Amino acid sequence: MLLKALIFYLAIINIITFILFGIDKFKAIKNRYRIPEFTLILFCFLFGSLGGMFGMYVFRHKTLKPKFFITVPLLLLLQIGAIIWFLGCYYA
Repeated sequence: MLLKALIFYLAIINIITFILFGIDKFKAIKNRYRIPEFTLILFCFLFGSLGGMFGMYVFRHKTLKPKFFITVPLLLLLQIGAIIWFLGCYYA
């Protein structure tokens, strides 16, 4: 049950993060009010970093900003480690 909830959460947060990167790119092209960088990083921090990585490279958005091209992959690695640790404890 807990594992299904974790998978569901990870899927939803990553889809939302991916969409946020796409919306921000669209708004940047249209020169409209943007999604704050803090919000994009926050969603990556909340285990949406895989969606953020895909969003960065699919939409070619924020790939030249060190805040993103360093932080998002680092968060992804840390989150993969945390998930592996959690699964190890859960199944031990």
